[in-house]
Amino acid sequence: MIHYIVISYINIMNNINKLETIVDEKKIENVLSRGIEAIFPNKDFLKSRLLKGERLTLYLGVDPTGPTLHLGHAIPLKKLGEFQKLGHQIILLIGDFTAMIGDPSDKTAARKKLTKEQVLENCKEYKKQAESFISFDGENPALLKFNSEWLAKMNFGDVLELASLMTVDQMMKRDMFARREEENKPIYIHEFMYPLMQGYDSVAMDVDVEIGGNDQTFNMLTGRDFMKTIKNKEKFVIATKLLTDSSGKKMGKTEGNMVSLDQSPEEIFGKVMSWSDNLILPGLEIATNISLEEIEDIKKSLDSGSNPKEAKVKLAKEIVSMVHDLESSETAHQSFEKAFSKGEIPDDIKEISTPVGFLIRDLLVKEGIVSSNGDWKRLIEGNAITIVDSDEIIKDLSLKSEKNLTIRIGKKRFVKIIIK
Repeated sequence: MIHYIVISYINIMNNINKLETIVDEKKIENVLSRGIEAIFPNKDFLKSRLLKGERLTLYLGVDPTGPTLHLGHAIPLKKLGEFQKLGHQIILLIGDFTAMIGDPSDKTAARKKLTKEQVLENCKEYKKQAESFISFDGENPALLKFNSEWLAKMNFGDVLELASLMTVDQMMKRDMFARREEENKPIYIHEFMYPLMQGYDSVAMDVDVEIGGNDQTFNMLTGRDFMKTIKNKEKFVIATKLLTDSSGKKMGKTEGNMVSLDQSPEEIFGKVMSWSDNLILPGLEIATNISLEEIEDIKKSLDSGSNPKEAKVKLAKEIVSMVHDLESSETAHQSFEKAFSKGEIPDDIKEISTPVGFLIRDLLVKEGIVSSNGDWKRLIEGNAITIVDSDEIIKDLSLKSEKNLTIRIGKKRFVKIIIK
């Protein structure tokens, strides 16, 4: 039995190695241009390698610092999937070791360290969620790896050897470290280790390309330097554009405005529809498969003063379709229109931010939206409070804040509850 499994694995790997890559210049140009912030050392060099038909190995690393992937992960995952469709080998790397340290990128304070148990619990659904964008089956399956496989085995001598490849001056050029120094906030030694570990991932897997969000550029370039120094090999870095909110902050769990990949179609649709209008065009470019020609037509329409709602609906449907399926996006659209088409939701809807686990009743009483616990009870017993996205009547007097939701009180009062 074991002998048969070994032979089957060898046959699979041989078939994979024989795969031919797609060298269509138009397709390659689209993959290297759409939603891309920068390519190192440059796009033309990478393009020439792809046009030669070389089969490259590319990877995306994801640290399981939370229990679900979100749209910020989906953007580079989508790009990784595009390379898979061109016939290249792709790897989804789960940073189960690096997550215990925490990436300091864009952080004004050190991350809270996670235990091994917390990290493994967080990533339980990652593979399933990633399958909306990449395939782990078929002729060219994606590989799933965990960086504890090599990082956990390093001894102190190995770490010192790796640390000798970077200077403190190089580290302090990172924006978040320079900012913390100016603000007299502490910078911990273990945070310096993070880019070293991520850089070593490239060496351990012997990759040709790393894909990640633009905020990961420093870490990815560290890996590029390590590949040159340790393996004397070129490594390309593809930094994808970030989807940022109206304040310029990237959308994600830290900012409390993320679209989680475990959310229902209705929740995702409603979340996208709540985005500011300036996210429509970048969202269409980097988070959908709508053609660039169609996006340009939408841009012209918006520039001419057309109502942005139609374009935002298209964006919401495309994102729901990508995460779930087309039928779900249609259903979510219908549910949204049922709740919002009559113009009942005010633009200045009241928003309440709260941690998970607070009683909705207490939140509304505190904000003066309902006058008392008794008022809340009368409203509940009168079926007067509903969850807008699902049109579900709230019957639980002790309902707690577990996720973002918009509720309607009576016919005219609306409240959006946002989890911090």
